[in-house]
Amino acid sequence: MITQIDNCNAALDTGKSKDLYQRSLELLIEGSSSPSRGPANYGKYPLYMQSGKGSRIWDANGNEYVDWMMGFGVVPLGHADASVTEAIYHAATTGAHFATATEIEVELAEAIQRLVPSAERVRFTNTGTESVMAAMRLARGYTGRAKIVKFEGHYHGWWDDVLLNSHPMPVHALGLPSDPVKIPDSSGLNRHAQDDTIVVPWNDLPALERAIANHPGQIAAILTEGVMSNMGVIPQAAGYLKSVEKLARKNGILFVLDETVTGFRVSAGGCQEYYGLSPDISTLGKALGCGLPVAAVVGRAEIMNALGWGGVLHYGTQNGSRIGLFAARANLKKLTANDGEAIKHSLSIAEAMCDGLSGLFTRMSVPAIVQRVGPLFQIMFTERSSISNYREYCGHVDQSLYRRFVQKMLESGIYMTPAPTLHFNATVAHTEEDVSLTLDAAERALRAIGF
Repeated sequence: MITQIDNCNAALDTGKSKDLYQRSLELLIEGSSSPSRGPANYGKYPLYMQSGKGSRIWDANGNEYVDWMMGFGVVPLGHADASVTEAIYHAATTGAHFATATEIEVELAEAIQRLVPSAERVRFTNTGTESVMAAMRLARGYTGRAKIVKFEGHYHGWWDDVLLNSHPMPVHALGLPSDPVKIPDSSGLNRHAQDDTIVVPWNDLPALERAIANHPGQIAAILTEGVMSNMGVIPQAAGYLKSVEKLARKNGILFVLDETVTGFRVSAGGCQEYYGLSPDISTLGKALGCGLPVAAVVGRAEIMNALGWGGVLHYGTQNGSRIGLFAARANLKKLTANDGEAIKHSLSIAEAMCDGLSGLFTRMSVPAIVQRVGPLFQIMFTERSSISNYREYCGHVDQSLYRRFVQKMLESGIYMTPAPTLHFNATVAHTEEDVSLTLDAAERALRAIGF
């Protein structure tokens, strides 16, 4: 039973959460293992979660939340799904690692190929970052070209070549759309790593055409997300990705689709099924492992075979981690059972949630919109009717107001991402009751912040 928490950060001042935070100060950076889980997003304290089941999670002080984060989208079946935990148990009790090929690799690759027709060959990795790194090395090796195209606002992991223009910045710092300023997202990068990375605005085909014309015969790959999902949720303009694919083929450039976020979520076959795409290489992650670190690079056999010994080198002791692959197989089996009933349920929940929020914003005259693709959705406080690219997000979305809203939602026992650039995730485990509780909490939160 969800009960309202008097104050989220005040609740952390007492009990086990405070003790954990104090202990972490001399051990962990910002109290956790990733900046997105620390005070930068949560205020004075990070949240410490203790357990989860279905659509609910419980913090270290015993407070219960409806979870719309769902592990950044990695648990499409909900927390502690019985079929996945049973698969993990079976794998763990029969051996974690043999330093050999395994039967489960073959079986999971077959399952992926059935869902993702472009996956003629599969190479397992551990994370989306690793998959994109491998994909870009593969593209460069296969084409003999050095340069890659990366779009503003897209996030493809924390490695040097692509870690730029993926966080909100003042619009005046971005330069012109015809010649975007490269803005690194981190200190410590190899200062030459981004020399061969071409930054282009997304949803702007003429800009991409100019970039290709300016670098004839030099571009190995156009790398894109299926949905811009590191700026909330920004969908493609109608037909845009198909046009990008055609443009790439016309110029001998590989079309690489990063489905780390969208794979097995917007549809069983990801964005390539949803939008009718045929990428040369795709990267998969997050939802594949249902909470365990499982990811993959997949693509056309002719290209993928370049990973063979003596070609494009790709090692990894934990690639194809046996326990994770058992979890992934159980996950895909349940997601696709009964003609994809599980995914259809997730889409239905997301639609109900977004319709409810949009209606609430209209009724209360709140300058906010909800953008959704499949089960991915995000609230944006803006006067605009839609946000279609990175520059519009940077210039027209009130991130401070969003954070105030989400803080109030946390106090009502609704766990939504405090980071305005991330997004929410509807899953198999969410129910109509969760939607109702969230909408009630949203109305209270909006009134508390002045609407």
